[in-house]
Amino acid sequence: MIPFVHVNCAMSADGKIAGSDRKQVRISSKEDKDRVKGLRMKYDAILVGVGTVVSDDPHLTVKGRTYDENQIRVVVDPHLRIPRDAAVLDDRAPTVIAASDDAEGDVKGAEIIRCGNPFDLHDMLERLGDMGVESILVEGGGETIASFFREDLVDEYTVFVGSMIIGGRTSPTPSDGDGWVVSDGRRLALVGSEILGDGVLISYRRV
Repeated sequence: MIPFVHVNCAMSADGKIAGSDRKQVRISSKEDKDRVKGLRMKYDAILVGVGTVVSDDPHLTVKGRTYDENQIRVVVDPHLRIPRDAAVLDDRAPTVIAASDDAEGDVKGAEIIRCGNPFDLHDMLERLGDMGVESILVEGGGETIASFFREDLVDEYTVFVGSMIIGGRTSPTPSDGDGWVVSDGRRLALVGSEILGDGVLISYRRV
């Protein structure tokens, strides 16, 4: 049984999650940040791609929680290019790095799981499930989110739309990367919307 996958992100009114320099932009309102804090505590693991670690260096923890109370941090990093001083490798929470079978090297402060060659998201989810992970909150970045949608692995999708314009043809979007033909697009079921401060939270479920 693979874990339940919930993708959550924030984007600007023109559909961007960061600027063209790929650096983090504050999009969420205070109300949405409070929601995300509560959301994180409901899941067994919080997952990001290594690109997010490189550009934003997040801790992926809930402030005030201990090592045993925090969720497992999962980094999708097929080639083990994570900076060895990244915040996700600290002692605030357990960390798992999902890598390809042929990726070389060790990472202090993390458990490495090998997930096929080439890297296979299905394999990763099965391995995490075997570790007792029943639910995962995916927080980015755009290419990682796109890979979950492409493989039809997203059970729930929530996106906060903030009241700002970022612009830029190279600025990342919630579902970034190479994309796919329209006929292979993913249909979702709209299940709700809510005003949170100066933005709107939109919620979808798998059809």
